[in-house]
Amino acid sequence: MWHFEDIWEARNRAPVLALSGVLLLGIALVDWLTKPYWSLGFLYLFPIMLAAGFLPRWGIFLLAATCAVLNEVFSSLDPSEALVRLCFVSLAFVGSGLFVRELVNNRRLSLEAQERLRILVETSPAAIVTIDDRGLVELANDAAIMLFAPRDGQLIGHPIAAFLPELHHALRREEGPQFRTSMRCRGHRDDGQSFAADVWFSTYKDSARPKLAAIIGEITEEQPVESDTSYTEYPERVPLSERESDVLALLVQGLSNKEIAVRLDMSESTVKNTLQHLFAKSGVRTRSQLVRVALETYRDLL
Repeated sequence: MWHFEDIWEARNRAPVLALSGVLLLGIALVDWLTKPYWSLGFLYLFPIMLAAGFLPRWGIFLLAATCAVLNEVFSSLDPSEALVRLCFVSLAFVGSGLFVRELVNNRRLSLEAQERLRILVETSPAAIVTIDDRGLVELANDAAIMLFAPRDGQLIGHPIAAFLPELHHALRREEGPQFRTSMRCRGHRDDGQSFAADVWFSTYKDSARPKLAAIIGEITEEQPVESDTSYTEYPERVPLSERESDVLALLVQGLSNKEIAVRLDMSESTVKNTLQHLFAKSGVRTRSQLVRVALETYRDLL
């Protein structure tokens, strides 16, 4: 689909500059022929804005000054105020040109950053996926496709619960702070095989919709695995104190003990003791397991 801003793509430099020159000459000719009946000076904005996306700043100043002089030469207004008009018109033309130039440059930088990020993701040896608010895979690189081996060769549109059930639980559909954390869990390939995986993920919002991005690494069989799936059911909900709820909420956001202590204005040892109480109440042994329990059992407190 064509967009208006595509005019300023690098490949269009020569034709756009040529078109700008033709427009400039055409407007000047018509302005001369219609003098003193009509004033067409405002039309010089169009060749300036077209060329601004490709010209350096000094080029924009020169083009704007040329257009301002042409506008004044073919003007039928009072000659005694020509200098004042020339200054103000030049400022208007220069400002318009510089504004368009900055917009075009910002768009180019954004597209370049997106392209670099796309290349980085696609060439990464780690599996990378993003998940939309319905729990469906939105983006996936080649490494993710190789890891999960979907039968149709495509991951996009498939529910992540079919491959990483624990990651599906981490998707937050309600309002709440964004967080980042990691966990070790069991993944499943589409052919029924399972594997141990380290998952680093974070939540974010896109157009007010909650989404999740994750990097997944398969753990080789030689590595000792303390699986987060050592229990199959979440414990019954045990009441938490206000301090425990606050610590748990910050833990889910991916903060360290020191960061939690600073946020809650308490000592780091107090944070450690509170975490030990949370471990005991939830029946888990690791922070990643505690995050899972929090998302499943205490989601409303977060």
